[in-house]
Amino acid sequence: MTTINVVMAVTVGVLYAVGFYLLLQRSLMRVLIGVVVLGHGTNLLLQIAGGPPGRPPVLGTVDPAVITDPLPQALALTAVVITFALTTFLLALGYRSFVLVGHDEVQDDVEDRRIAGQTMPSAALDADHVDDDDREPRP
Repeated sequence: MTTINVVMAVTVGVLYAVGFYLLLQRSLMRVLIGVVVLGHGTNLLLQIAGGPPGRPPVLGTVDPAVITDPLPQALALTAVVITFALTTFLLALGYRSFVLVGHDEVQDDVEDRRIAGQTMPSAALDADHVDDDDREPRP
């Protein structure tokens, strides 16, 4: 049984916390940095989950008990590729926003603000409520 180093677990937690905090900001550059930090946290988490270093996973050359699991390494490589693709997309989005608007701040949608200001009609919660198709009252 392998135990995880507490310092590494705290580091992964801090990376995830900082990444999620930056994702919730209104600036696209901060969102981009948040995605990169989350990508690094994911890579570190996958490498920690892989366990300690071992022998290369080539069957027939070493004892299977000392072979390193290749799955976390493959998942880390996939996470690197996904993070890179998302980073380039967000860079292009931020650049286009800066060219069109002059800043990378995400603005509120006017229609969203109008809908949020409206009051919601309250529905009757009585037992004698009748459906729209005039059937019997619901229980």
